[in-house]
Amino acid sequence: MTTQSTELGPEDRKIITLARSARARNGVAEGAAVRDETGRTYVAGSVELDSLKLSALRTAVAMAVASGATSLEAAAVVTEAAAASDEDRAAVRDLGGPGTPVLVAAPDGTVRLAVTAG
Repeated sequence: MTTQSTELGPEDRKIITLARSARARNGVAEGAAVRDETGRTYVAGSVELDSLKLSALRTAVAMAVASGATSLEAAAVVTEAAAASDEDRAAVRDLGGPGTPVLVAAPDGTVRLAVTAG
């Protein structure tokens, strides 16, 4: 896990905003958004069912895959946690590769950590 610059371009700010809105709209612990190789975004909240528990980031990656994405440009998760879990980074890495940026932001949108999926 390599730390990268927290300087964000407009497209990265957009996925953080989308992740924040998913978290707030759905009243869930986490919100996430990923951007695929064509610039499409996929937004999700964490899933907490008796039979299925998925983090917001893994849910967003699954939505991208189910929609035909073949790669990821970036991922963002808004959470109280200090970092993305190993499982979350693995999901991003599986679709985007080890160099895919994973932005971890606080609920107010402040980026706490910018790492690669690898």
